Order: sequence, then structure tokens, then C-alpha cells
Amino acid sequence: MFPIRDHNPSGRVPYVTYAIIALNVVAFLSYVSVINNDAAMASILGDFALVPAELSRGEDTHTLLTSMFMHGGWMHLAGNMLFLWIFGDNLEDVFGHIGFLIFYLVCGVAADLAHILPDPESQIPLVGASGAIAGVMGGYLLLFPKAKVDVLLIFVVFFRVFSLPAWVVLAVWFGMQIFSGVSTPTTGGGVAYWAHAGGFAAGVLLALPFFLKVGGPEFWRRTDGHPDHPPQKIPERISNIPVVQRRRK
Repeated sequence: MFPIRDHNPSGRVPYVTYAIIALNVVAFLSYVSVINNDAAMASILGDFALVPAELSRGEDTHTLLTSMFMHGGWMHLAGNMLFLWIFGDNLEDVFGHIGFLIFYLVCGVAADLAHILPDPESQIPLVGASGAIAGVMGGYLLLFPKAKVDVLLIFVVFFRVFSLPAWVVLAVWFGMQIFSGVSTPTTGGGVAYWAHAGGFAAGVLLALPFFLKVGGPEFWRRTDGHPDHPPQKIPERISNIPVVQRRRK
């Protein structure tokens, strides 16, 4: 189950969201041709990926930022950019372009630090924008909890798209990160669950001053928990497959 779109596109052009997506794509294209070359990738990861053990020694601090713009494959990139596309524009709308950029980068750094804490001596490189994007999701949850998000459910051969309030989608997602982080050993590679959880928590905390500034619960009452502009009308799609009546013998 994962979100594919929301019903509230931004009230203004989200230039920073577009720029972040473009930078991630360009960064990935710069090394995708050697992604199956172990020696070449080891050199690239050594320069730009975050290695907890090195950062714990105060080395390669630039990787707190550069690692946010690297991805391990096409699906890793596509999934992260889809989430940023869905949730980023509305936060940029309320924070402003510069404010959103700072918010995004700080959430990414917080996610990196949350990833390091459980195993600061790990030698496994960390790459991906998902920690920063988790922060965007956390901010979205605080400001727009009732915004409708279309979710694609895939269960074996069953596919269905349905709408849920953002608080349901994001709370379930956050709960899955905590559960997976607790139940997954920190000594192996794979998904950086604690980076996701840390980025999400940072997003909520960083969005809290803005939330209080615009009225706190009064902001929710005024907007009904949605972005402060009319939602987009998304027509329901009707299947063109004809219904075949079964004949009785």
C-alpha cells in the first residue's frame, strides 16, 4: 500500500520541490552507467555516501548533505521522488521557497543523525532522499491531517485505488518504520528505518512553530485540516471492460 497522489496541488509553483527532484535525477544519471561496476561505485560512495563510522570520527561531514542526493537504483529514486512530488508542494506553499529548502535539508540531516545513533561504528554507506522526504511527510501530517491522499493497494493480484485522510496514511507509514526499525538488526544493510523515523519526527517538530504561529488548533478549524485552497476534482474512472453475463444451462 503506497500513496500515488493527493487532492490538493499547490496554490503556487513549487520551484524548490521541482529543483530538488531535478537534482536527484541528475545526480543519479551522473553515475548510473557504472552502478554495476563495484570498483567505480565504491569510489563514488566513498566520496559522497554517508558512512556512520567516518562521520562519528568527524570525517566527511559533507556527506550529511551529499548522501541525500544519491540513490541505489531506479526504483529507489522513483519511489522517493513520487513521495516528494505528492507531499512537498503543499509545504513549500506555506513555508515559502527558501523556508521549505531549509526545512528539507535540516530534516535530512536529522534523519542522518537518527540513522547513526543505533550503530555509530557501522561501515555501511547510507544514500537516499527518504529521510528528508520523511520530514516533509511529518510536516504534512501536522499541518494537513485531513487532506485526501489516493493510495494504491496491491494484494497478490488485487489492485485498487482509494482515498484516505493523510493522517491515516502517514501514521501507518510512521508506525511501520518504528516497527521495522525495532525488529531489524542494525548491523546489516537494507532500508534505513531509523533515518525515516528520525526524519519524520524532525519534520513534525520543525513544522510545530509555524503551526502555532498560524493558530494551532484554530488553523485546523479554519482549514478543516486541508491545504488552504480548494481541492482538485479527480474524476472516478469507470472500467471499459464489458460485463459478460453468465448463461444458465
